Amino acid sequence: MGLLTPDTGTIIWTFIGFLAVFLILKKFAWKPILHAIKERDDSIANALKAADKAKQEVSRLEASNEKILMEARLEREKIIKEARELKESMIMDAKNLAKIESKKMVDEARESIKNEKTAAINDLKKQVAELSVSIAEKVLASELADGDKHKELIDRTLHDIRFM
Repeated sequence: MGLLTPDTGTIIWTFIGFLAVFLILKKFAWKPILHAIKERDDSIANALKAADKAKQEVSRLEASNEKILMEARLEREKIIKEARELKESMIMDAKNLAKIESKKMVDEARESIKNEKTAAINDLKKQVAELSVSIAEKVLASELADGDKHKELIDRTLHDIRFM
């Protein structure tokens, strides 16, 4: 026969060898191979389920993270707003306190000036009175040095007092 067509004996022996290998494999290897394939299939299914669960968990965590971020942004804005209000309040309080203090200082300065003015006027009156008395003493002393003038002044004063 030719190279391309097999001999009938070769076909029969090939078939018998195949059948023997098939039976041996069926008896000893088929169940472990099917068991291994089943385990592999189960592990792939479990891995896919775990991946789906992980995907859902990630999705849930992303939503949770977005919610937390939004709450944090709102809280930050609230804190900033409160800080601005507190700053403005403190500035207004400081301005009001400064106005009160400056008014108080001006009032105290005016009172001090008034007191100094009154004291100066009183001092000036006292000095004028002292000078007037001193001048009057000197004038009287010079006028009364003469006894006749002295008597005349006393008579005139008594006369003025009687008619009052």
